[in-house]
Amino acid sequence: MKASGHAVNLFFIVLARDQKYVKEKMMELENMRVTYLIVCGEEMDHPNIVYREARGKWDAINFGSQFTPKDINVVVLNDVDTRIHNFEHALSHLNDGADLVYCRVKVTKGPQVKFYRIADPIRKRFHIFASGELMLIKHEVFKRVLPIPPCIAEDSYILFKVLELGYRAHFCTKTYVTTERTTNTKDEEAYKARTTLGIYQALRHTNPPPWIRAFYGLLPIVAPLLALAGEDGKAWIRGIKKAVSMILTGHYPTKF
Repeated sequence: MKASGHAVNLFFIVLARDQKYVKEKMMELENMRVTYLIVCGEEMDHPNIVYREARGKWDAINFGSQFTPKDINVVVLNDVDTRIHNFEHALSHLNDGADLVYCRVKVTKGPQVKFYRIADPIRKRFHIFASGELMLIKHEVFKRVLPIPPCIAEDSYILFKVLELGYRAHFCTKTYVTTERTTNTKDEEAYKARTTLGIYQALRHTNPPPWIRAFYGLLPIVAPLLALAGEDGKAWIRGIKKAVSMILTGHYPTKF
Protein backbone atom coordinates (compact mmCIF):
# COMPACT_ATOMS: atom_id res chain seq x y z
CA MET A 1 0.00 0.00 0.00
CA LYS A 2 1.17 3.54 -0.73
CA ALA A 3 0.74 6.89 1.01
CA SER A 4 1.42 9.95 -1.17
CA GLY A 5 3.62 7.86 -3.44
CA HIS A 6 5.58 6.22 -0.62
CA ALA A 7 5.32 2.47 0.00
CA VAL A 8 3.97 1.62 3.46
CA ASN A 9 4.13 -1.82 5.02
CA LEU A 10 1.08 -2.14 7.24
CA PHE A 11 0.18 -4.64 9.91
CA PHE A 12 -3.35 -4.64 11.32
CA ILE A 13 -3.98 -5.88 14.85
CA VAL A 14 -7.72 -6.44 15.13
CA LEU A 15 -9.33 -6.78 18.55
CA ALA A 16 -12.27 -9.15 18.92
CA ARG A 17 -13.97 -10.17 22.16
CA ASP A 18 -15.66 -13.13 20.41
CA GLN A 19 -16.41 -14.55 16.95
CA LYS A 20 -19.06 -11.95 16.12
CA TYR A 21 -18.08 -9.81 13.10
CA VAL A 22 -14.81 -11.72 12.59
CA LYS A 23 -15.71 -13.14 9.17
CA GLU A 24 -16.90 -9.74 7.93
CA LYS A 25 -13.72 -8.07 9.14
CA MET A 26 -11.55 -10.70 7.45
CA MET A 27 -13.32 -10.07 4.15
CA GLU A 28 -12.82 -6.31 4.51
CA LEU A 29 -9.10 -6.56 5.25
CA GLU A 30 -8.47 -9.11 2.53
CA ASN A 31 -10.18 -6.79 0.05
CA MET A 32 -7.81 -4.06 1.26
CA ARG A 33 -4.90 -6.46 0.65
CA VAL A 34 -3.24 -5.80 3.99
CA THR A 35 -1.48 -8.09 6.45
CA TYR A 36 -3.49 -8.63 9.59
CA LEU A 37 -3.87 -10.58 12.81
CA ILE A 38 -7.09 -10.94 14.78
CA VAL A 39 -6.73 -11.39 18.53
CA CYS A 40 -9.94 -13.16 19.48
CA GLY A 41 -11.45 -14.12 22.83
CA GLU A 42 -12.83 -17.32 21.28
CA GLU A 43 -10.82 -20.03 19.58
CA MET A 44 -11.13 -20.10 15.78
CA ASP A 45 -9.23 -22.22 13.30
CA HIS A 46 -7.57 -19.74 10.96
CA PRO A 47 -3.90 -18.80 10.45
CA ASN A 48 -4.66 -15.08 10.88
CA ILE A 49 -6.47 -15.55 14.19
CA VAL A 50 -4.87 -16.10 17.60
CA TYR A 51 -6.75 -16.90 20.76
CA ARG A 52 -6.36 -14.77 23.84
CA GLU A 53 -8.70 -14.84 26.80
CA ALA A 54 -10.67 -11.58 26.82
CA ARG A 55 -8.98 -9.58 29.60
CA GLY A 56 -9.29 -6.16 27.99
CA LYS A 57 -8.11 -4.45 24.83
CA TRP A 58 -4.90 -3.33 26.54
CA ASP A 59 -3.97 -6.99 27.07
CA ALA A 60 -4.99 -8.01 23.54
CA ILE A 61 -2.74 -5.32 22.05
CA ASN A 62 0.20 -6.34 24.22
CA PHE A 63 -0.33 -9.96 23.25
CA GLY A 64 -0.79 -9.25 19.55
CA SER A 65 2.29 -7.06 19.37
CA GLN A 66 4.59 -10.11 19.61
CA PHE A 67 3.37 -11.21 16.17
CA THR A 68 4.26 -7.92 14.48
CA PRO A 69 6.56 -8.55 11.48
CA LYS A 70 9.92 -6.81 11.73
CA ASP A 71 9.77 -5.32 8.23
CA ILE A 72 6.57 -3.29 8.71
CA ASN A 73 6.61 0.44 9.42
CA VAL A 74 3.01 1.12 10.46
CA VAL A 75 0.84 -0.72 12.97
CA VAL A 76 -2.93 -0.29 12.65
CA LEU A 77 -5.20 -1.01 15.60
CA ASN A 78 -8.77 -1.77 14.59
CA ASP A 79 -11.91 -2.99 16.36
CA VAL A 80 -13.63 -5.96 14.77
CA ASP A 81 -17.11 -4.38 14.82
CA THR A 82 -16.20 -1.49 12.51
CA ARG A 83 -16.11 -0.77 8.80
CA ILE A 84 -13.31 1.41 7.42
CA HIS A 85 -13.86 4.29 4.98
CA ASN A 86 -11.32 6.40 3.04
CA PHE A 87 -8.32 4.71 4.64
CA GLU A 88 -5.82 6.42 2.33
CA HIS A 89 -6.38 9.81 3.98
CA ALA A 90 -5.13 8.53 7.35
CA LEU A 91 -2.03 7.12 5.68
CA SER A 92 -1.27 10.46 4.06
CA HIS A 93 -1.01 12.15 7.48
CA LEU A 94 1.70 9.72 8.53
CA ASN A 95 3.67 10.73 5.46
CA ASP A 96 3.12 14.40 6.35
CA GLY A 97 4.81 14.06 9.73
CA ALA A 98 2.28 12.57 12.14
CA ASP A 99 3.46 9.63 14.25
CA LEU A 100 -0.01 8.62 15.41
CA VAL A 101 -3.31 9.06 13.58
CA TYR A 102 -6.65 8.28 15.21
CA CYS A 103 -9.79 8.43 13.11
CA ARG A 104 -13.34 9.65 13.36
CA VAL A 105 -16.12 7.35 14.53
CA LYS A 106 -19.47 7.60 12.81
CA VAL A 107 -22.63 6.25 14.40
CA THR A 108 -26.10 6.69 12.95
CA LYS A 109 -28.27 6.54 16.05
CA GLY A 110 -28.24 6.92 19.80
CA PRO A 111 -26.68 9.47 22.20
CA GLN A 112 -23.22 9.07 20.65
CA VAL A 113 -24.35 10.96 17.55
CA LYS A 114 -24.74 14.10 19.65
CA PHE A 115 -21.61 13.35 21.67
CA TYR A 116 -19.34 13.25 18.64
CA ARG A 117 -20.91 16.42 17.24
CA ILE A 118 -19.66 18.13 20.39
CA ALA A 119 -16.35 16.31 20.84
CA ASP A 120 -14.98 16.10 17.29
CA PRO A 121 -14.66 19.87 16.67
CA ILE A 122 -12.70 20.06 19.93
CA ARG A 123 -10.46 17.17 18.95
CA LYS A 124 -9.54 18.89 15.70
CA ARG A 125 -7.56 21.33 17.85
CA PHE A 126 -6.96 19.54 21.15
CA HIS A 127 -6.17 15.85 21.71
CA ILE A 128 -8.44 15.33 24.71
CA PHE A 129 -9.06 11.63 23.99
CA ALA A 130 -8.45 9.13 21.22
CA SER A 131 -10.74 6.77 19.32
CA GLY A 132 -9.22 3.30 19.29
CA GLU A 133 -11.63 1.92 16.71
CA LEU A 134 -9.02 2.82 14.08
CA MET A 135 -5.54 4.05 15.01
CA LEU A 136 -2.40 4.12 12.88
CA ILE A 137 0.96 4.39 14.58
CA LYS A 138 4.49 4.22 13.26
CA HIS A 139 6.11 0.95 14.26
CA GLU A 140 9.05 2.48 16.12
CA VAL A 141 6.64 4.65 18.12
CA PHE A 142 4.34 1.71 18.81
CA LYS A 143 7.23 -0.22 20.35
CA ARG A 144 8.00 2.69 22.67
CA VAL A 145 4.48 2.87 24.14
CA LEU A 146 4.41 -0.84 24.97
CA PRO A 147 3.54 -2.53 27.19
CA ILE A 148 0.19 -0.92 27.85
CA PRO A 149 -0.66 -1.13 31.57
CA PRO A 150 -4.06 -2.40 32.72
CA CYS A 151 -6.31 0.40 31.46
CA ILE A 152 -9.83 0.55 30.08
CA ALA A 153 -9.01 3.49 27.77
CA GLU A 154 -6.02 1.88 26.07
CA ASP A 155 -6.50 4.21 23.09
CA SER A 156 -6.18 7.39 25.15
CA TYR A 157 -3.24 5.85 27.01
CA ILE A 158 -1.46 5.40 23.66
CA LEU A 159 -2.31 8.97 22.66
CA PHE A 160 -1.13 10.48 25.95
CA LYS A 161 2.06 8.39 25.92
CA VAL A 162 2.83 9.44 22.34
CA LEU A 163 2.45 13.09 23.34
CA GLU A 164 4.53 12.54 26.49
CA LEU A 165 7.36 11.14 24.37
CA GLY A 166 7.31 14.21 22.13
CA TYR A 167 5.73 12.63 19.07
CA ARG A 168 3.04 14.19 16.90
CA ALA A 169 -0.59 13.04 16.85
CA HIS A 170 -3.32 13.85 14.34
CA PHE A 171 -7.11 13.44 14.45
CA CYS A 172 -8.27 12.44 10.96
CA THR A 173 -11.88 13.17 10.03
CA LYS A 174 -11.78 12.14 6.37
CA THR A 175 -10.93 8.58 7.32
CA TYR A 176 -13.65 7.18 9.54
CA VAL A 177 -15.21 3.97 10.77
CA THR A 178 -18.87 3.13 11.01
CA THR A 179 -20.04 1.18 14.03
CA GLU A 180 -22.91 0.88 16.51
CA ARG A 181 -23.00 2.26 20.02
CA THR A 182 -25.54 2.81 22.76
CA THR A 183 -29.17 3.47 21.83
CA ASN A 184 -30.58 4.76 25.14
CA THR A 185 -29.52 7.00 28.02
CA LYS A 186 -29.20 4.14 30.54
CA ASP A 187 -26.60 2.35 28.43
CA GLU A 188 -24.96 5.66 27.56
CA GLU A 189 -24.54 6.51 31.24
CA ALA A 190 -22.73 3.20 31.84
CA TYR A 191 -20.63 3.66 28.72
CA LYS A 192 -19.62 7.18 29.74
CA ALA A 193 -18.66 5.94 33.21
CA ARG A 194 -16.37 3.29 31.67
CA THR A 195 -14.71 5.60 29.15
CA THR A 196 -14.20 8.43 31.63
CA LEU A 197 -12.77 6.06 34.22
CA GLY A 198 -10.43 4.69 31.56
CA ILE A 199 -9.12 8.15 30.71
CA TYR A 200 -8.34 8.86 34.36
CA GLN A 201 -6.57 5.49 34.49
CA ALA A 202 -4.54 6.50 31.42
CA LEU A 203 -3.55 9.74 33.13
CA ARG A 204 -2.20 7.77 36.11
CA HIS A 205 0.24 5.98 33.82
CA THR A 206 1.32 8.87 31.58
CA ASN A 207 2.64 12.41 31.71
CA PRO A 208 0.92 14.22 28.82
CA PRO A 209 1.02 17.99 28.26
CA PRO A 210 -0.21 19.84 31.38
CA TRP A 211 -3.31 21.22 29.68
CA ILE A 212 -4.68 17.68 29.24
CA ARG A 213 -4.36 16.99 32.95
CA ALA A 214 -5.89 20.41 33.68
CA PHE A 215 -8.84 19.62 31.38
CA TYR A 216 -9.70 16.45 33.27
CA GLY A 217 -9.07 18.11 36.59
CA LEU A 218 -11.77 20.63 35.72
CA LEU A 219 -14.12 18.11 34.10
CA PRO A 220 -16.12 17.24 37.26
CA ILE A 221 -16.64 20.98 37.87
CA VAL A 222 -17.82 21.90 34.37
CA ALA A 223 -19.69 18.63 33.67
CA PRO A 224 -23.08 20.08 34.77
CA LEU A 225 -22.99 22.28 31.67
CA LEU A 226 -23.59 19.11 29.65
CA ALA A 227 -27.21 19.27 30.82
CA LEU A 228 -27.66 21.75 27.98
CA ALA A 229 -27.54 18.71 25.67
CA GLY A 230 -30.78 17.40 27.14
CA GLU A 231 -31.31 13.88 28.44
CA ASP A 232 -28.20 12.63 26.68
CA GLY A 233 -26.14 15.29 28.43
CA LYS A 234 -27.63 14.35 31.79
CA ALA A 235 -26.61 10.74 31.15
CA TRP A 236 -23.05 11.92 30.47
CA ILE A 237 -23.06 13.87 33.75
CA ARG A 238 -24.16 10.82 35.72
CA GLY A 239 -21.54 8.68 33.99
CA ILE A 240 -18.76 11.17 34.76
CA LYS A 241 -19.86 11.35 38.40
CA LYS A 242 -19.73 7.54 38.66
CA ALA A 243 -16.24 7.48 37.16
CA VAL A 244 -14.97 10.16 39.54
CA SER A 245 -16.52 8.31 42.48
CA MET A 246 -14.71 5.10 41.50
CA ILE A 247 -11.43 7.00 41.24
CA LEU A 248 -11.88 8.62 44.65
CA THR A 249 -12.70 5.28 46.29
CA GLY A 250 -9.74 3.53 44.68
CA HIS A 251 -11.88 1.27 42.48
CA TYR A 252 -9.96 0.64 39.27
CA PRO A 253 -11.57 -2.15 37.24
CA THR A 254 -9.70 -2.99 34.03
CA LYS A 255 -12.27 -5.24 32.38
CA PHE A 256 -15.95 -4.78 31.61
